Amino acid sequence: MISQPDLLFEQELWPSYPHIAGLDEAGRGALAGPVCVGAVILPNDDPLLSKTLSGARDSKQLTPRKRFQLAPLIKETALTWGIGFASAEEIDELGIVPATRLAASRAVEMLSVFPHYLLTDFRLELPELDISQTALVKGDQCSLSIASASILAKTARDEKMIKMDSTYPEYGFSRHKGYGTRLHCRHILQIGHSPIHRKTFKIKKTARG
Repeated sequence: MISQPDLLFEQELWPSYPHIAGLDEAGRGALAGPVCVGAVILPNDDPLLSKTLSGARDSKQLTPRKRFQLAPLIKETALTWGIGFASAEEIDELGIVPATRLAASRAVEMLSVFPHYLLTDFRLELPELDISQTALVKGDQCSLSIASASILAKTARDEKMIKMDSTYPEYGFSRHKGYGTRLHCRHILQIGHSPIHRKTFKIKKTARG
């Protein structure tokens, strides 16, 4: 059953924290390309908000076509939104968790309104930011703000990987977006790493057979 995210967390917080940013990431487990974090502040005074964004879900539960249809609607509906990236080089240098937090900080910096509170997906806590926050397990399945951020992060990262496919066509990035599919792993073993591959990430053993 596909979960329908709602505004229960936001509605509980809005009286004390009018500007709540939902954050989620895309590309944490990929072998190539950046990690991307989306940040979305939804308006707290729109009675039709849930209806307007009723199609928003955890981005992994949506087809690429549906995600790309929803992304401009989310941007239009949101009070403000931001996208942050951390490169493969930064991931190799810092580690995936610090790099993801770096991308999240960059996404927050892009917001035109500074958030009073952060709702983040689990493992996306930002202790370096002096902002009240809560990390929710499966946050993109229960919070509409986080689900919206999930869609923006996924579509932005997919667009970047599709562009990278023309630069490095031998890897098929437009098909797998840098994730460790069997075919992608074989390409790495046969050709080696490209400049946008994460050198510190391990290739699945099944790809070696």
